[in-house]
Order: sequence, then C-alpha cells, then structure tokens
Amino acid sequence: MTMFPANFVWGAAAAAYQVEGGYNADGRGLSVWDAFAHRPGKTFNGHTGDIACDHYHRYTEDVALMQEIGLHAYRLSLSWSRILPHGIGQVNEQGLDFYDRLIDQLLEKNIQPYVTLFHWDFPLALYQRGGWLNRESSNWFAEYTQVVTRALGDRVRYWMTMNEPAVFTVLGHLSGIHAPGDMLSPADGFRIAHHVLMAHGKASQVIRSANPESKISIANNGRVGIPHTRSDADIAAARQFMFDTTTPELWHINWWSDPIMFGAYPAEGLKTVEAMLPAGFEKDMPVIHQPYDFFGLNIYWGTEVRADGSQGYSQIPRHAGSPITAFHWDITPEGLYWGPRFLYERYKLPVVITENGLSNSDWVQQDGKVHDPQRIDYTARHLQQFSQAYQDGTEIGGYFHWSIMDNFEWAEGMKHRFGMIYVDYPSQKRILKQSAYWYRDVIRSNGHALASGNGSNGG
Repeated sequence: MTMFPANFVWGAAAAAYQVEGGYNADGRGLSVWDAFAHRPGKTFNGHTGDIACDHYHRYTEDVALMQEIGLHAYRLSLSWSRILPHGIGQVNEQGLDFYDRLIDQLLEKNIQPYVTLFHWDFPLALYQRGGWLNRESSNWFAEYTQVVTRALGDRVRYWMTMNEPAVFTVLGHLSGIHAPGDMLSPADGFRIAHHVLMAHGKASQVIRSANPESKISIANNGRVGIPHTRSDADIAAARQFMFDTTTPELWHINWWSDPIMFGAYPAEGLKTVEAMLPAGFEKDMPVIHQPYDFFGLNIYWGTEVRADGSQGYSQIPRHAGSPITAFHWDITPEGLYWGPRFLYERYKLPVVITENGLSNSDWVQQDGKVHDPQRIDYTARHLQQFSQAYQDGTEIGGYFHWSIMDNFEWAEGMKHRFGMIYVDYPSQKRILKQSAYWYRDVIRSNGHALASGNGSNGG
C-alpha cells in the first residue's frame, strides 16, 4: 500500500536556460551557457538553448498544460541575466515582467511556484570579472536576490537558492564538461564552493528579511548509499558511504549541507582540504549558517554498498544487464528510500524530492500519441520507495518530477527526453505523454493510484 501525507505537494520542474529560449529577447544579457553552447563541439550536434522550448513566448500554453496534469506546484528557475543583463546594476524591467506574469499565471491556476534563483546560467558579464572564483560573487548574488524578492516576494513563498552546486562546480569549473568550460585546480573548486555557500547564506538573509514566512532550501545532489542487505552493518556502511568526506572531493552532499545546517564543515573533510579553503574561511561560517526549512534533494540513482568487515564499506558492482535509462544511468528505486531516510536522520528536516526522472526514447507513434510505459514504471517504483520511507518514519514534503517537458539537456543538447510533455522542437507542438495522464491520476489520488497500471491514454 502506498501512503503520502495529506498535504503532500505533487509537482514537476524545469530550468530557465533549458526551456525558455528568447536568449536575446527584450534586453536579456548573455549567460555562460549562451557562450558555451555556441562554442563548436561543446554540445551534442551543436544544439543551443537559443530557442529551446520557447517557453518565454509560450508560457501561457505551458501553464495550462500543467493545470491539465493537475500539478500542485511548479519548480522553475529564473534567468539571472534576463533580470540583470550585466549581473548587477541596471534592472531589465522587461525580463522581470516575464517572471511577474508567469508567477501570476501559475497562481491563477492554483499552482504554487517553487523558485530556484540559480540553475547554472551565470551572467557572462560577471564571469568575465572572475565568476564564482571572485569573493564578491556572494554580494552579486545577494543584489540579484534583492531585486527578485522585491518584485516577486509577495507571491513566492518557496525558494531554492541553488541547483546542484556540486555539479556546476565540478562539471563547469573542474572537468570543463559544462559551462563555463573551465578546467581549474581542486583548490579552485573548494574556493568556488565556499563562495557559493556564502551566496546561499546572503541570499537566505535577503529572502527572510523580505518575508519571514518564506521556506528556503537548495536542490542538493550527491552520493546516495543503498545497503546490500537490511543488516545493521550494511545500513551503517551505506550511511558511511553517503557522508564520508575523507576523500577530497565535492560530491559529498554533507560538504555542502553541514556548513549550512551546523555552521561548520565536516571535521574529517577539513583534515584534507583546509589548506585549499580561502584564508580566514572560519569568519564566513556565520554567514553560511542559514539553515534550510526543508531538504531539497535531486536524486536519479544510488550505489549499492556492503560492510567490508573492517568498519568500512565496499561498493557492489552492477551485474551485467542491470536496467539503465537512455542516459545510461542506473535504475535504483531504493535510492528514494535510503537517501531521504539518511538525510532525515542527519538533518531532521522534511525531504522534498526536487528532481527525479529518466531520459527515455520517446517519439510520436502512429496513433498520434506518445506512449512511455518505462517512465511510468520508473516513477511508480521510485514513488513507492519514497512512500515506504514515509511509512517508516521519514518526514517528506513533496515530489517534483523532472521534467515537466522535454528540453535542452545541457551538453547533451536535445538528445535526451526527460519530459512528461513531448516537445516537437521544429514546430514547438506540445503533446501530453501517457505518463502525464498517469501522473494526473496519481496526483488526484494522492499516490493511491501508483499501482493502477498505465493510466488513461488521454486525448
């Protein structure tokens, strides 16, 4: 039996650069992703977000589709450079007005906006001044937050300051796979991370000053351990794997969340990375220590772990033929049980799944519909695990499917389709997939319809 809280929030998510398009419309400034995607060889087949899903011009249609699905909430991000073309200074009123209209449209349809301030599209003008490596970046971010909260704070209650800071730090600045495409040193990575945490702290102060009733988090991601068995030893090993900061890397979720929640970096991690942090970093901890109101978690897969018999853990390799998505990501629904459970134990906050979904090989079939039973099965299995976590004592608050619609998947361009809404990019026609109708039934039943098969086919 599946069970969710009576006030559980059912939603879906997207990000500005991935869906909006209108990259140079109405005074918008360029972001690092605009520059990166236009560099030859950086994205699949040279795809860019110039047009993407043209959500900038089609948001009314898109919000109507969200209402048809029955979403309680929509997690969107704001394009920093659409609002402040140079990152700071002069406000672009036309850009701000777009979000003003979008928020009003959502609320008119009884869809609660969950707003992410930064989903990777850093203003190019500020990157040219050092970007996140510049200590001033946290002040730039605070100024941007001030502009946003003055305009939207009367209607937006739920905020995420950042999306997956580990990803944009590592893939964008250390490996160069994502924008801005830098390949910096590990020390630079930890310096960037510290400045990002300061930005979260200052933005949180701005938001709470504008409206103390606001609820704030980060859409976090990181390693998730799944115990091989239910033995105490394997559970302890999976928890240790998830929070082990003894290796100097930025994928540990607690490297980001402990400073925010507890006011200090993990002690074991400091032993190896303290020399890489900015001098006097300790003085910044009170600014960083602006705790979450809920724990936002983006989760797509986990890693099976067993105890190694020496107070440690070992990862268990996947067997040949293990299920994978079209992105070649492992399918491990149990991650939505153990990840939230371990995070709730550590931080004592309700867990909101801010992203979960899969890339699937979708196309319009001969009947004119898009049948995606794999997405339905994937989502059902993950939600069943999340429900079980709740029944076993983990406090949960909501689930946001990634994504509301097919979109620009960063360096992978339009290759991958994550949406519940199919987008035909040449025509920009939208088609609700079978999963969208199924999700509608799940929402209406508050999760009780999870095991009811493939849902209605829709029109």
